[in-house]
Amino acid sequence: MSAPHPYPTGLFLEGEFVAGCGTHEVRNPYTGELIAEVAVGGMQEIDRAVASAQRHLPPPPAAQRAEILERAAGLVNERHERFATTICQEAGKPLRQARAEVDRCIDTLIFSAAEARTLVGEMVPMEASRSGHRKIGFTTYAPVGVIGAISPFNFPLNLVAHKVGPAIAAGCPIVLKPAEITPLSSLLLAEVFRDAGLPRGALSVITGEGAVVGAALVDHPGVAMISFTGSAAVGWAIRARAPKKHVALELGNSTPVIVTEDADLDHAVAQIVGSGFTHAGQSCVSVQRVYVHESIYREVCERLVAAMSTLVVGDPSDPATDVGPVISSRAHDRIVAALDEAVAQGARILAGGAPIAGLLMPTLIADITPTMSVSAHEIFGPVIGVAAYRTIEGAIALANATSYGLQAGIFTGRVDAALTWAARLEFGGVVINDTPTFRADQQPYGGIKESGNTREGPRAAVRNMCEQRLVIIDLPER
Repeated sequence: MSAPHPYPTGLFLEGEFVAGCGTHEVRNPYTGELIAEVAVGGMQEIDRAVASAQRHLPPPPAAQRAEILERAAGLVNERHERFATTICQEAGKPLRQARAEVDRCIDTLIFSAAEARTLVGEMVPMEASRSGHRKIGFTTYAPVGVIGAISPFNFPLNLVAHKVGPAIAAGCPIVLKPAEITPLSSLLLAEVFRDAGLPRGALSVITGEGAVVGAALVDHPGVAMISFTGSAAVGWAIRARAPKKHVALELGNSTPVIVTEDADLDHAVAQIVGSGFTHAGQSCVSVQRVYVHESIYREVCERLVAAMSTLVVGDPSDPATDVGPVISSRAHDRIVAALDEAVAQGARILAGGAPIAGLLMPTLIADITPTMSVSAHEIFGPVIGVAAYRTIEGAIALANATSYGLQAGIFTGRVDAALTWAARLEFGGVVINDTPTFRADQQPYGGIKESGNTREGPRAAVRNMCEQRLVIIDLPER
């Protein structure tokens, strides 16, 4: 499959695509073919981007920012198939799922526009205290400054939109470093914002390696805030490296699901299989660990194997494909090693496990324990582990037996009880009778523990990219 139009391949600086200090190959993860050679930047390009960004503070009026975001959403919709094809080619994401990502990007930009129009502070009840007599107090929001954004490969369009959209809504100019292996979607999005009328320099896209471009962004004195989505190890290293900056981290997970004995198993199995293997499990909320009541454990395992047998594995450009490749041979080898380790420690592979034609097949591994890598670490591949539990207290303990805390799920016939259980699950979000892979783009989304320190979604992100200012007016006596 080829793109309907050439890709922009330069660095996006001051509204133009320009050459960098070198190039980087972007290859199709499924075929290995060369898609494009993209310019990469370095310290000089970061300096130029930050200097250009600083010229856009203070920002244009909120209504103008909202109109730009609304026009951008319309242009993404007009170029829908071009974006979907690009995501499919550079990330290996099945085409149907790539199209859904484009839809979500449009939503993200529309919600960001709404936040630009409605961003307002609140009245402070000054006269609630004696010292506040004859005073009026209120808060306002001001942009925090230049945002340095670092995005991952797995949602190369929508996770970029979750940084760029709120930044524009908040009035913050932004310098983006996309994942070096999937930069094309973000360059297309930059093209959209240029065409939508975003002032030149309010958005820059500097591609390149994290150790070079990402580090330069983190260290730059002109960058007020870092917004990072990626691995926990890298994210917390950034936080330590920039202790005086506002660093927002949205990181990984080892995503658990609890299935009780009274759950709707048809629904639960369908949702678990769909969520565990979408984009070959390469999402921080892909279902990874499933804890099933012992009375239905064997039945659920059999149902999962049967449902997995219907998945179409292969060419991501085929609209019928459910599961495509993982992003790289390195990722492939890491996942296989984790499976081998689990089997050596007593787990049983019920389906998949062995690569076919270079593709990792959807894999179900039974009898996992908390110390196995397939449980303790984020697998980020097409693997679901299952284990039995005896009591709901035991299931909650198993779900919580991780250093991560992004989202968890519960399937049960007792929604009232699930509300009680949700309060005991140590995660930023709990989804009842759906999988924790669910995310609506307007929701506050983020985790605790090793999974991060922020909430994304336009409303939360916009406020995170602002400083709250207090204004007090002393009224004269009448």
